[in-house]
Formats: sequence, C-alpha cells, structure tokens
Amino acid sequence: MALSAIALCSRALLKLGATTIASFDEGTAESEVAANLYPSVRDATLSSYPWKFATGQVTLPRLVAQPVADYSMAYQLPADFLRAMSAGVAGQGYGLSYRIAESRLHCDADEVTLTYIFRPDEMAFPPFFDQVLIARLAAEFCIPLTESTSRAEFLYRLSEDEYRRAKLIDAQQDVPSAITSFPLVEVRS
Repeated sequence: MALSAIALCSRALLKLGATTIASFDEGTAESEVAANLYPSVRDATLSSYPWKFATGQVTLPRLVAQPVADYSMAYQLPADFLRAMSAGVAGQGYGLSYRIAESRLHCDADEVTLTYIFRPDEMAFPPFFDQVLIARLAAEFCIPLTESTSRAEFLYRLSEDEYRRAKLIDAQQDVPSAITSFPLVEVRS
C-alpha cells in the first residue's frame, strides 16, 4: 500500500507513541517537527544507498556557460537529483571522468548519460523502504518530542536494522554487476 508523506510521518509518530497528524500545518508540536524534519530525513535516506526504485538515467542538457577550469563542458543536473552514481557517453551510463560543481556536471564529453539517485514521489516507495523511512523518522522525531535520549538511541538501532533488511531486499532485485575489465588480470597476460 502506497503511503503519502503525512501517512509516513503519522506512522513514525505512532511508533514513537505520539499523536498522529493529518497535515503538516496543524500547529501542533508533532506537525511542526514532522514538517521540519521529514524532507531532509527522506532525502538523506534516499541518497544513502543506490535504491533500485530511486535510480534513474538521463541524457543531460548541455549548458552554454563553460567551467572555469579542468573541464570544457557543463551540463544541467535534473531537478530531482540527489546523488550521482556514474556518467558515460553514447548511451553508456558509466566510464566518464566528471565533477559535480554548483548543481552542474562538468566533463569533457559532447554528450552525457548520467546514472543518478533521484527523489521519487512517496507513492512510488516500495513497502520495505516505507519501513526504513518510518523507523528513521521515529528516531529523528524522538528527542524533539519526548526529550528521551535512551529511547532515541533504541529507535536509531531499530532503524539501522530496518535499513540493513531493506538493503538486502533491494539488492535481490537486480543481477549483480559483472566486472567488465580488471587491470591486474590484463597485466598477467
């Protein structure tokens, strides 16, 4: 079942033993904490691992302005960009030397295909990621709402367990990457 941002925060508040919310604008302590912490916790959790549901590829639009040094071309990053994984040329998503600076990708290629972590809509989160995010939100909400450091530490440990479990589930949704070239093997020939 797909959950909205409010539903995710409400479940985290329930886990914490606090009152649920129906909106980020209610004016309660719970809604204020959720509204302020949710976006950064969501983005940090999404960008912390290459989740399959949040990984995409795109051909970047080239910018007119050139980088000041080191590279000759600049490309605009997508609006939903969280983290770069790799970049390549001619429809290949890896193998290109690049730098991310000032929300742009700098490189020497005429065309860039970027493989990146993006911010999907909450309704696209799979159930295993919902559980990770709910656990992490409960841990983050704990101190501002309860002032209990021992409870917060316990909730952080639970969220780390959920995180490990979700990474295992996510890793099983893809064929492992094969090593395409390995310099040490080539040297032996």
